[in-house]
Amino acid sequence: MADGLPCLGAGCEPAALSCCTDDSISAASTSDVQDRLSALELRVQQQEDEITVLKAALADVLRRLAISEDHVASVRKSAPSKGQPSLREAISMSCITNGSTGSRKPSHSSSVSVARKETLSSAAKSGTEKKKEKAPGQKEKKEESHSNDQSPQTQASPSPQPSSQPLQTHRQTQESKSSAPAKSIKKSLTAEKPHSAWESSDDSRNKLLRVASTSKLISKVAKNADKHKDVIVSQAKMSTREKNSQEGEYIKMFMRGRPITMFIPSDVENYDDIRTELPPEKLKLEWVYGYRGRDCRANVYLLPTGEIVYFIASVVVLFNYEERTQRHYLGHTDCVKCLAVHPDKIRIATGQLAGVDKDGRPLQPHVRVWDSVSLVTLQVIGLGTFERGVGCLDFSKADSGTHLCVIDDSNEHMLTVWDWQRKSKIAEIKTTNEVVLAVEFHPTDANTIITCGKSHIFFWTWSGNSLSRKQGIFGKYEKPKFVQCLAFLGNGDVLTGDSGGIILIWGKTTVETTPGKGPKGVYQISRQIKAHDGSVFTLCQMRNGMLLTGGGKDRKIILWDHDLNPEREIEVPDQYGTIRAVAEGKADQFLVGTSRNFVLRGTFNDGFLVEVQGHTDELWGLASHPFKDLFLTCAQDRQVCMWNSVDHTLEWTRLLDEPGHCADFHPSGAVVAIGTHSGRWFVLDAETRDLVSIHTDGNEQLSVMRYSVDGTLLAVGSHDNFIYLYVVTENGRKYSRYGKCTGHSSYITHLDWSPDNKYIMSNSGDYEILYWDIPSGCKLIRNRSDCKDIDWTTYTCVLGFQVFGVWPEGSDGTDINALVRSRNRKVIAVADDFCKVHLFQYPCSKPKAPSHKYSAHSSHVTNVSFTHSDCHLISTGGKDMSIIQWKLVEKVTLPQNDIVVDISATKVPIPAGDNAAQSPAPLPQPFNDMNQTESVTGSSPASLESNLEQSAEASEEQSEEQSEGSSLDPTEPGYEEPSNEMSEEHSESTVTEEQQDNSPVS
Repeated sequence: MADGLPCLGAGCEPAALSCCTDDSISAASTSDVQDRLSALELRVQQQEDEITVLKAALADVLRRLAISEDHVASVRKSAPSKGQPSLREAISMSCITNGSTGSRKPSHSSSVSVARKETLSSAAKSGTEKKKEKAPGQKEKKEESHSNDQSPQTQASPSPQPSSQPLQTHRQTQESKSSAPAKSIKKSLTAEKPHSAWESSDDSRNKLLRVASTSKLISKVAKNADKHKDVIVSQAKMSTREKNSQEGEYIKMFMRGRPITMFIPSDVENYDDIRTELPPEKLKLEWVYGYRGRDCRANVYLLPTGEIVYFIASVVVLFNYEERTQRHYLGHTDCVKCLAVHPDKIRIATGQLAGVDKDGRPLQPHVRVWDSVSLVTLQVIGLGTFERGVGCLDFSKADSGTHLCVIDDSNEHMLTVWDWQRKSKIAEIKTTNEVVLAVEFHPTDANTIITCGKSHIFFWTWSGNSLSRKQGIFGKYEKPKFVQCLAFLGNGDVLTGDSGGIILIWGKTTVETTPGKGPKGVYQISRQIKAHDGSVFTLCQMRNGMLLTGGGKDRKIILWDHDLNPEREIEVPDQYGTIRAVAEGKADQFLVGTSRNFVLRGTFNDGFLVEVQGHTDELWGLASHPFKDLFLTCAQDRQVCMWNSVDHTLEWTRLLDEPGHCADFHPSGAVVAIGTHSGRWFVLDAETRDLVSIHTDGNEQLSVMRYSVDGTLLAVGSHDNFIYLYVVTENGRKYSRYGKCTGHSSYITHLDWSPDNKYIMSNSGDYEILYWDIPSGCKLIRNRSDCKDIDWTTYTCVLGFQVFGVWPEGSDGTDINALVRSRNRKVIAVADDFCKVHLFQYPCSKPKAPSHKYSAHSSHVTNVSFTHSDCHLISTGGKDMSIIQWKLVEKVTLPQNDIVVDISATKVPIPAGDNAAQSPAPLPQPFNDMNQTESVTGSSPASLESNLEQSAEASEEQSEEQSEGSSLDPTEPGYEEPSNEMSEEHSESTVTEEQQDNSPVS
């Protein structure tokens, strides 16, 4: 780390947190403007989406009319034949319901590409712009290559079209296979599309039924083995390529109105017999790499258990640095922003941000109070009270921590005082429109609360349910731009550290009494001390009465004696960044959290040891070593990090000249290739981190690097729509350009090699699946059915027959960022845009497949990768900058009282009484050494109802703990909460399993 790391990064709430990203603390009074700008951006994007939907709907109407005319003409010419095949259907998977905006995903789907996926925000535009730039010859070629992407109704056959009645009967039969057998066709259609504008009347519905085009958005054209081999379509609409592609059956799904054709492999005899089930494997959170220090403060503490407590993403980590173990509190569902330790050093309060879920519903910020020994949630506070998020909080000291004060992130920065055990709000008052950085109870005066922030310090007198404010007067002393932190002396005096590097001592003086009232106390400055160059960012009162201060610009930690004279000092090395938190450690040690996301442990004599470190900006690149327990990450902070998944340590790090975005190991493990945002890519020695080679392909971002199975070829996918091929020699140390795959109309997103190195399958930003013949000069394979039986070496493409079932209904095409198949070909891991990691069975060839669903990230999950032995899964977060390591474990049956029913944010939470604090933790299971949240989707309604009935009483208190009142960063798209709501339309349900333990992970 000696080369120095840039102090760059993207937090989960840049607008609201901008005040914390600089030592001088820039003003955040522009939050209103930021909110309005965000709202306008969302509206613009939403209108663009609506225009796209309307265009698709208009095109669909015109196509339906043409098909209807052809159908009528063909029916008049000839009678229906008994031997004809018919059109079979699967289940709808598109966000477009015949142009209806009612069933389209709400505004959050537009913000997916705006706020959280800047690198993938130009999906629609890129394809259009690139098409315009291509030569006319290339345009014609592209049009021909896509002619098969039209819906099957446009293809021709000599066989006549069946009448509307047999078609309707067959539709009902097929529908009954995927839903209740007794449902009529009208009920099935209504359940599938409750909001469709095209189904507003029986007449319009009947018209659609008479047309071969269906109201659902995945269709399957199959050969009829017992009857004719021809597909019933219109002859006039079929091109030569479409005729050739009828060699086999295929599935057609639609994404934003665009058809995606996937051919069924020859070994699938009957598609309807395919069943997708939950995989027997599950994930258990094992390790979290990283710490959130860049935009937070006072969030590192040492507990009596010997564990350091801190947070990143939605996980609060308890790290024992001597035993090298972690435990995790997973009660939060979004970015954790602040942390306070109870005077008993056992109970902890953590506050989180607000946001919206994937359906556009608001998710409420709240505070969770929990036990750091058992990891049991004791209370959830503030649902519906706080706005935007929880900025800072503190337990009372004079009354043994009975009360909790909280400042939220609203414009008024509301101060609330709670009896947290009773979950009752005692007092509430507006503080100021300026930024508030800290709030603390006075340690000896139970009725005094102090807040500070931009250009102010307020002394609050709390009496009953009222709060009265006295503003601190600086008088002859220079008023600082920011009062950054608070501490208290043994005599009750208040210490403040400010952005000018000054420590002020505020003493309480008694003024004359007024008739009928007691004496009033006023705090006045009694002393000023110049402590640091730059700001005083943190104050830490030690057990022996001495004081530690941490500076911003000068990066110094200074020890002050009882008379506030400097005694010792030490400077934090520049590569770790500036100081954000200081806490007392064991003996003479202290802990430091820094702006570059390090947690350091040090002494004045011996210097610093790095205990925790991570990336400081959005994280996308991830690759696992082919045969060692190592994985590599690269991010927009230009860092490349090699991690050991067994020791949970950093092997090495290197700073690139520009941000890294993708990576892949050579099969020999000797080198690793890293693609950047500018089109350059680097090859590094995996052992020494030395630079082996540099190449450039285009001037746009590289999105995927992929070596062939024997390491003789490298494919580089770029945002310029091309795939560049290189011949690799000398064990990955020499590269020579072989060719270029030209044919995609949007940027490359994923690609995979065939085992014989002859073929590549690729996906693009406009949802294309293309295949390439590499030995023949990187030519596009026109007849894609020729590739249906290839067993791809890796499977990372998010679109394909073996994996299309992972897409959620209503997806907009950017909801899945990454996908990876395990090396044993049993499961698929998926990284989605709603902070979730999913585990599916492989293959996953039926829509709406069930999955195990896991929460830990608080931003879009950008990448996933299995380690070489399939023992672990690594997932990376985008804005949360976290790396999370999951262990694959075999599924075991949980006792009934471990099943927790989540409460939706739209429902009234079940009240948890005072006995929630005394409720014991659930008994640990063989594999759940850790607190873990997991949702299993796709359960049968009968089993779900029985489980709910059995666990309703046992989990009443825990239901409150897992209620959906928590949330995401407002600057990011919505977070999908685990839910137990029964879906009448699809007979789906979700069960949440909450496992907690009392012991660290070994």
